[in-house]
Amino acid sequence: MTGVRLDKPWVDLTAENVARLAGELGVYHLADAEGRVVRIGHAGGRSLFGLRGELQAALAAGEGARFRTEVTAQYLSRYEELLMIHVADHGGLPTGNAAESRRRIGRLSPG
Repeated sequence: MTGVRLDKPWVDLTAENVARLAGELGVYHLADAEGRVVRIGHAGGRSLFGLRGELQAALAAGEGARFRTEVTAQYLSRYEELLMIHVADHGGLPTGNAAESRRRIGRLSPG
């Protein structure tokens, strides 16, 4: 990771790739085929099978074409940080995070 952005390479959202994930806590980006982030999510203590479970659900729902993850025990604060970074970079939240617009999201000025 360079700076605060989640900039790992994209992985195709397929059953095979998701099955390779461990059941760990963390955050993720879902993107369309062009690499535009469509949703930012997290796998927390209540997520069945952690990141693998969250991305299996996203795959079943047809939410994206690609994903990238970051394993972290501080998933909630990192999730908030990724939302703030996206707003700073794009002027708004990803379409899949529209429900988050009702919450107060802090401001961040990433360098």
